[in-house]
Amino acid sequence: MVLRRRPVRLVQDRPGGGWTEEYEIACCECGDDPDLDWRDVPPQLQRIRGPYPIAAGVTAYVRHARRHPD
Repeated sequence: MVLRRRPVRLVQDRPGGGWTEEYEIACCECGDDPDLDWRDVPPQLQRIRGPYPIAAGVTAYVRHARRHPD
C-alpha cells in the first residue's frame, strides 16, 4: 500500500505531464495495480484511491492500513 502524489496522467505506465497537488492510495491487497491510471481501475478502487489533499490522504492511509493488519 502506498500514498503517493497523483500524476497528471500515465504514459506507458509512467507518470507523464508532471504531478498534481492531490494524493492517492494504491492498495495491492485490495486488488489495485499501482501501474494503472485512476480511470482504469474499478469504481470501488477509485473510492479507495481518492484523490485526497495531503492531510486527508495521510488520515485515509492510516485508516485503510488498519484493514490489512499483516
